[in-house]
Amino acid sequence: MKEKFALKDFVKKHSSIAILLAIVIVAVLPLIFKTSQTRILCRILMYVTLAGSLNLINGYSGQTCLGQAGFFAVGAYTTAILITRFHISFWPLLLLSGIMAALIGVLIALPILRMKGIYLSMVTLGASEIIRTIALNWQSVTGGAFGIKNITRPQIFGLTIDTPQKFAWLFLIVACIFLFVSKRVLSSRIGRAWMAIREGELAAASLGVEVAKYKILNFAYGAFWAGIAGSIYAPYLRYIDSSAFTLDEGFNILSMIVIGGQGTLAGPIVGAVVVNLLTEALRAISNWRYVVYAGLLIFMMWKRPRGLVGENSQVTMVTGEKSIKKNRRKGAVK
Repeated sequence: MKEKFALKDFVKKHSSIAILLAIVIVAVLPLIFKTSQTRILCRILMYVTLAGSLNLINGYSGQTCLGQAGFFAVGAYTTAILITRFHISFWPLLLLSGIMAALIGVLIALPILRMKGIYLSMVTLGASEIIRTIALNWQSVTGGAFGIKNITRPQIFGLTIDTPQKFAWLFLIVACIFLFVSKRVLSSRIGRAWMAIREGELAAASLGVEVAKYKILNFAYGAFWAGIAGSIYAPYLRYIDSSAFTLDEGFNILSMIVIGGQGTLAGPIVGAVVVNLLTEALRAISNWRYVVYAGLLIFMMWKRPRGLVGENSQVTMVTGEKSIKKNRRKGAVK
């Protein structure tokens, strides 16, 4: 036990070194892995950003969004349409796709500010399905059921990013930027306001937190990073259609933060690794793997409702009672 705690204390004390070492190891893996293994790594790294973006909404502000696949689709289609029809460079489209997804997030958030629980879940789920249906039926723009083909691969300094190894590094860079920026945001007044709303919306409002404003900002921020992930996904596959953004994809993303742990930056990372490796390991049993997923989710909600790396319920109850006062002292509220 002493050795276990000593290792834990060492990692906490030298967290920067541990993080840097982990990034270096992941960056080296594409040079060692086979192409098929590197593709799995690409998916894991993409879902680190994608699941992490949903975690920022569900885990840090307490809102219940089930429509992340819709924001993912907005980012992918924005890049695919503009890059194939207007031959715009990928790099400005990366940011534009995130902004477009954020704007859609704001449009969805505005009419649902007073909704909670199952009602909020159903509206976001419906919004995601509306986005997918538009992509399926707006054939003149999105290609309809035929999708968009021959999406140009990005280039940088004359080098074309055209292999799984190169895309793995791109997904890794974006995931690192996402985690770094999100950590800074969560440590700021904005992040503390989100957490104050999560712990008690009425209490936060009574202490001066502009609940509506911060809820909208939270949706926009989470949607922005989902759009970024979608923007890279389009040229990675070179082909997209609406079947990639179904309700199943939305629940797949949700399962990652449930298994990994909501309200922690490490949770979506663990969840992305576990779910994607399980997908590959259980591929032989086809649709029966969904039974395994369901069983795993039930087990997690029973034994570890906060996820594999989340805080346990007792700790959260104790700290939750003090969070509003702590946020007020740090400046999250007026």
